[in-house]
Parts: sequence; C-alpha cells; structure tokens
Amino acid sequence: MSSASSSRRGSSPGVAPAGQAGPVTPAPKPTPRSERSPGRGPERKPPAGHPGGPLDVALLALAVASVSFSAPLIAATAAPALAVAFWRNAMAVGALTPLALLRHRRELRGMGRRGVLLSAGAGVLLALHFGAWLPSLHMTSVASSTALATTTPIWTALLLRLRGQRPPALAWAGMAVAVLGVVMLTGVDLALSPRALAGDALALVGGIAAAGYVVLGAEVRRTASTTAYTYVCYGTTSVLLLLTCLASGTALGGYSGATWLKLAALTVTAQLLGHSMINRVVKGLGPSVTSTALLLETPGAALIAALWLGQTPQAIAYPALAVILVGLALVVLADRRRPG
Repeated sequence: MSSASSSRRGSSPGVAPAGQAGPVTPAPKPTPRSERSPGRGPERKPPAGHPGGPLDVALLALAVASVSFSAPLIAATAAPALAVAFWRNAMAVGALTPLALLRHRRELRGMGRRGVLLSAGAGVLLALHFGAWLPSLHMTSVASSTALATTTPIWTALLLRLRGQRPPALAWAGMAVAVLGVVMLTGVDLALSPRALAGDALALVGGIAAAGYVVLGAEVRRTASTTAYTYVCYGTTSVLLLLTCLASGTALGGYSGATWLKLAALTVTAQLLGHSMINRVVKGLGPSVTSTALLLETPGAALIAALWLGQTPQAIAYPALAVILVGLALVVLADRRRPG
C-alpha cells in the first residue's frame, strides 16, 4: 500500500495530510435542527400578544361580529332557552363531525386521557354557561344580559389568583370599575322588575361559568388542536343540555320554519364563526388582544338589538356599559403588561 494512499485514508476533515503544508481548516459544525430549512424544524411561535398576521386579524373581526348576533338572535327565537342552547351546540357538532373524523382523527386519538377529560370538563362549564345565560335573555334586556355575561375576564383573573397567580394592582382596579358598572346595570333593571334582576343574576352566573370554561380551554389548547378540542367540548355540552331538556320536559321540536332558520343562523354565526374562530386565532394574536376585541360584543349586541328588536336601553344603561368596558379594558391592559 502506498504512503499517499495511507495518507488519504488516515486524514480527517480539518487536518492537513502529513507532508503537506497549508492552513488547517476547522471542521464545519452540524447545523442545528431548529435552524434548518422552514418546515423541517420546530415551529417558532410568536411572542404573547404579537399579531399573527392580517388573516388572523380578519378572522377575529369576523368572530366578534358573529358573536354579537348571538344575544339578539336568541331573544328573537321562538323556542325554549334550553332547547336553543342544545340545538346550537348539537348542530355545531353535526357540522364538525365530518371534519373531525375524516381529517383530524389522529389528533383526536392523540389528545390523551388528560386532554379528553379537561375538554369534557370545559364542556360541562359551557353547558352551565348556556343554561344560565340563555334564559336570562328572556328575563332582562339584551344589553344588560350580554354585558354581565362578558364579565368573564374578571372571574378568570380570580380563578387564576386561586391557582397562585397574582394579578397586578391595575387588574384589581379594573375589576372594581367593572363591578361598579354591573351595579349600575342591575340597579337599572331592579327599577324595572324583579324578574329583570333575576335575569341579571343568571347572566352573571353564565359569565362565571364561562371563566372556568376559558381557563380549562386554555390549558387544553396548549397541546390539542382547535378542531379536536371544540369537537369534544361541544359534544359534551350537547349531551348535558339534551339530558337537561329531557328531564325538564323542554320541547325540542315542533317549531316553525322561521325558528329553525334562526337556530341554523345562530349555529353558523355565534358557534362556528364565533366560538370556534376565536379558538382558531387566539394562538397567533394572543389572549390579551383577543379578549380586548371580544369586549366589542357588548355594544355590538346592543346595537343589533336596538335596530332589529327595538330594545332601546334607558339612558343610564349607556354609561353603565361604558364603565364595564373600561373596567374590562384595564384588566386586559394589566395582563398585557405582565412579564412573560
């Protein structure tokens, strides 16, 4: 064997062969997986609150406009409140079933026991939210019911406090301002009738239940896709509301064609283009931006109710709504300033 051949075999990258002069070139380091070509490494997530792009912004605007139709449509639907809640979720499950079973079956199987249980728990709280809030729309004004139901960020902050997270002083100040607005609203309806006050209380319970639904949902969405989570959640909600309707003797059929059309419109707008789309964009836009935008549901629902249903609130209701929105905005602002 020649010495040249031996040198070639014994040489290694970055080491000059024996008997040859020249600079030594260091061996190239392997490129980390996360820095390789797009699509082959782990996805880089934008920081919290960072806009996810024009598409996410457009979808969020669509979601806010869609959920604003929820309260007026429910108030105008000639069907029992519990039946409306059931059909709203059941129709959504029916629409999601082909997508979930044909295109997202692997995601459903990969949720794991914990993910399924937390999704089902969120569905229980969502059923409580609908079961309390929807009847309130027939007992108080749409503006008052929607405003009280959207106090969800306040109760979410309290739940997080119970879990060991300390909201900043600005958040507590915002809660106090929002509670003042709630008192102003309940005072307005108390002057009208005790029935309206009971409707306010139900709407408030609906807001508290929605807070638990949001907290559980945020935990599940860390690992589960939007379709997998909403499919299990809406399915659980539908089953519980169906059992409640059967136990209470609530009529689930015999409606007019116009009522069925309104139920379908409610499903498409508030449930599929509203709730599901919110879950779609929250990962890109962040919870702070999304929550702030959702506060527009209150004036949006009141405007639609005034134009369509003729439910013009008394003069004091407008500053009360403004106070609630200011309080909720302070809570969201405090959350955005929190490090991390």
